[in-house]
Amino acid sequence: MSVLLFSNATVLPMTGSEPHTFCGSVGVVGNRIALVSADPAAETAFRLAHPDARVFDCRGRLLMPGLVDTHCHAAMTLQRSYADDIPLMAWLHDRIWPFEARQTADDVVLGMTLGIAEMLLGGVTSFVDMYYFENRCVETVDRLGIRAMLGCNYFDTNVGEVMPQIEEAARLAAGRDRIRIAVAPHAAYTVSADNLTRGKALADKLGLHLMTHIAETQDETAILRERYGTTPVRYLDSLGLLDKRTIGAHCVWVDDEEIAILAERGVTVSHNPQSNMKISSGVAPVQKMLRAGALVTVATDGPCSNNDLDMFEELRTAAFLQKSATADPLALPAYEALRMATVNGARAMGREGELGIVQEGALADLIVVDLQKPHLQPLHDVVSNLVYCGKASDVETVVVDGRVLVEGRRLLGVDLPQLFRDVDAAVRRIING
Repeated sequence: MSVLLFSNATVLPMTGSEPHTFCGSVGVVGNRIALVSADPAAETAFRLAHPDARVFDCRGRLLMPGLVDTHCHAAMTLQRSYADDIPLMAWLHDRIWPFEARQTADDVVLGMTLGIAEMLLGGVTSFVDMYYFENRCVETVDRLGIRAMLGCNYFDTNVGEVMPQIEEAARLAAGRDRIRIAVAPHAAYTVSADNLTRGKALADKLGLHLMTHIAETQDETAILRERYGTTPVRYLDSLGLLDKRTIGAHCVWVDDEEIAILAERGVTVSHNPQSNMKISSGVAPVQKMLRAGALVTVATDGPCSNNDLDMFEELRTAAFLQKSATADPLALPAYEALRMATVNGARAMGREGELGIVQEGALADLIVVDLQKPHLQPLHDVVSNLVYCGKASDVETVVVDGRVLVEGRRLLGVDLPQLFRDVDAAVRRIING
């Protein structure tokens, strides 16, 4: 059983409604946090009890929970910068879906590997994915050590193929605590009512989450109004798809009544500010949602519509965008934005009290951020610096489930140059047919 001790750290526990930090120690035994203390005597006792502990001197460093990305399509790293500056519907129909039709399950595994490498190096310890061949990605996630919820994406055109994959993925993930599976119908405008409810029934049967895109664009809303005479949130609610195990990506075009529905049903809203900005989808009313009591998280979306998986950028953008959109400088303060990416993200994954916090008994998903950078000095406010100035490249060490995956900015166990060569070869083959 591995034992880790992070000493002399500035600790940001994320356990309260207001930000607070302290200088102290965090100890890990196995996959759980066993010590969180500002008392030097407590650290001494931990060292005596665990003489073989691996010690990290964190002077000038911040120790905090790992970040949670609640909506991405990690394997779309293969399409990074492939289809830019195009309206969403043209982007999907003319570029993305034809590309995806030519890629294999092995290509998806390769793209997933690249995406996980990027996320880990950027301090993301948990992610919620939505893509194809997720059954093939269970082993990849397990091998690389990250925590994930893998959503098996389907449309009307491939639902018969994906339903067995969901059950296979659930079997493969059984007994692997870091990996959970979800049912992921693409959206209300691309999946029929029968296939939406079919997915929900399977999710309920297997005890899985359900995720889908909701009200991302005005076009989507217009399609639902023309087809069903209602809006995406109301339509999905009428089918019984909205509850505490539902993750709704985007939720940009929602009115006050729909916000109330999302809050009452306990739906997780996954806010994707940079993707929404890049495709001109609009600005989600995050401030209104939070005030209504909705569970709002922050996410990157895919690395083709973003074009990266950098949650630090996403935090800053989310906060700035709400301030700009509402003309209120108090909208979405730094600590509230950070809670969206930690505490709220843990709740979205059904891991409240276990993830997103630094607390004794919680799972040891931790990151160490190097504060000794010009853009992070001086330290008037650590949380503000982190959200408004922090960068993915500031992450120095990453621990998931008590296992060190990134150390000294180096991703352990992955040959990145070879990965890049493999990705390049796959992309050339796909594009050239």
